[in-house]
Amino acid sequence: MKSKAWLTDNNCVLDPHYESLIDYFFFQVLVGDMGTGKTSLVLRFVKGQFFEHQEPTIGAAFFTQLLSLNEATVKFDIWDTAGQERYHSLAPMYYRGAAAAVVVYDISNVDTFVRAKKWVQELQKQGNKNLVMALVANKCDLESKREVNTQIPYHGSEGVSPNISLTYSALNSA
Repeated sequence: MKSKAWLTDNNCVLDPHYESLIDYFFFQVLVGDMGTGKTSLVLRFVKGQFFEHQEPTIGAAFFTQLLSLNEATVKFDIWDTAGQERYHSLAPMYYRGAAAAVVVYDISNVDTFVRAKKWVQELQKQGNKNLVMALVANKCDLESKREVNTQIPYHGSEGVSPNISLTYSALNSA
């Protein structure tokens, strides 16, 4: 039986043999426009924290999370990419080897949804051919400011290959 690796508050593994404790490993990347809440989502997942005002990511930020799921230890390595246009050209270096990509848009900003489709198309062209993608509608707590119709994610996927694995989720990291 494997012992569990222990994590500190900043996700530093204390057990020097932790790699042998991992049953499954997933490398994933978060992409989307600036201000869509990518960093807030990953901080909620990794540290259980939410900050009302989050500084924009510069370049990319790397996070690791270990979870015990059905008696298996799963390690998630996550690249949280910057959404600013000036960093867009750097994004491919973070998602080329990814098994999964999370494309995030803000329900209160329709432009972020329009550009989310472009992120999906880019991932199709430059990502792993077996890449699994999730389209995430974020900031669902801002329902009164919603600009993206709830039906659009299902019916608005023109230009997205039917051969791609794309799931949809609506979330709120607050």
